Parts: sequence; C-alpha cells; structure tokens
Amino acid sequence: MTGRSAPAVLPPSLRVWLGPIAALAALVVVVLGVRYAGDSRPGTVDTRIWAAVDGTGSPWRHVALATDFLGEPVGAAALVVATVTGCLLLRRPRAAVLVVVGVSMTVGTATLLKSLVGRTIHGADNLSYPSGHTAFLTALALVVALLATGRLGLGRTAGASLVLAAALIAGAAMGWAQVALGAHYPTDVLGGWCTALAVIPATAWLVDRMADRLVDRMADAGRREPR
Repeated sequence: MTGRSAPAVLPPSLRVWLGPIAALAALVVVVLGVRYAGDSRPGTVDTRIWAAVDGTGSPWRHVALATDFLGEPVGAAALVVATVTGCLLLRRPRAAVLVVVGVSMTVGTATLLKSLVGRTIHGADNLSYPSGHTAFLTALALVVALLATGRLGLGRTAGASLVLAAALIAGAAMGWAQVALGAHYPTDVLGGWCTALAVIPATAWLVDRMADRLVDRMADAGRREPR
C-alpha cells in the first residue's frame, strides 16, 4: 500500500485544468501589483465600481460587516477550526492539512505582497493590495470545493464548475463587503481573489506530493524490517 491509495486533496481530474488557471491568476496578481505599486488613489475601474456600490443602506451595511468579520482573526480562526474538524470527521487528513497550510500560505502571500506593492488606502499606514480578507475566504472555499469534488467523485466538468463557483461566490461576497465598507479598492479585491487561485492549487499539489513520499518511505521501511 502506498500513499497514492489515499484520497488526493487535488483530484486528478482537476490538475490539468487548475494549473493554467493558477498561472493566469498569478500573472494577474503581478500585473495589478506593478500597475498600482506605491499608489494611494483609486483607478478608473475602481472609481466606477465604487460609484455603483456607494450609499449602501443600513441593512446591507450590517451584512457587509458580518461578512467582513469572517476575515478578521476571531472569525477566520473559527472558520478554520470548523473546516479542519469537518475534514477530520470525514477522514480526510490531507484536506485538513491543506486548510491550515493552504490558507496560511495564501494569507502570508497577500501580506508579503502588501509590503512589496505598497499601495495604500485611507492613509499611508493602511496597505491595501491585495485584499487579505478576500484571499482568505476564497482560499477556504477552494479547499472545501476540492474536498467535495474528491469525495463525490466528480468528473472534470462538474468538479471544475464546483470549484470555480465556490471561488466566485466566496470572492464576490467578501469582495463586495470590502468595497462597500471602503476598506479596499475593487482591484485590491481582484488581486486577493487571484492570490488564492494561484496559491491553493500549488499548495494542494505540494501536500499530495509530500504525503505520497512520506507514506511510500514508511512502507519501504516496513518492508525492510526483519521478520
């Protein structure tokens, strides 16, 4: 028995599809980062989208604040703990590892990019690109969608549709909240969304590779033990 008999966290049916998507997302992150490096003003696209969501009423503002809370330390920690617990209950330890490692890598990448790009909003101390809140929720949604795809045995089309839909819904929800609250420019949100799309597939592939090698080594060591 080898590690390859264990459920992969990155379903084989999606590997060919997610690779180019991750590469394109990484390219978008870089292009936007270069475009808005050191900037402190909204671009043309930012201004137009801001105008469309400006004047959010009291009920919707409460929704935006509740959504924003999911990306704050307490809310994010609760979501991660709940997701990891669900993965372990479903006997998907690789998915549990991906939740922790993948989300941490995504948020860490977004934080590093903020320092490198240096785009600000509402003052020089508020680094804005890319949106860490959007990156976090999108990353978590991607992991859950990958888990569902593998567990349900979905094919390439159905699995890709589920993963893309999960990323779009999570990214749109958190992105709208960040723009409505004036916490980020719309292009910050796009950068955060693309950061998750670039990091999670690569991290999932790495988790599978490391898990396969670890279990193979354990199996080899067991075979070499004297009887």
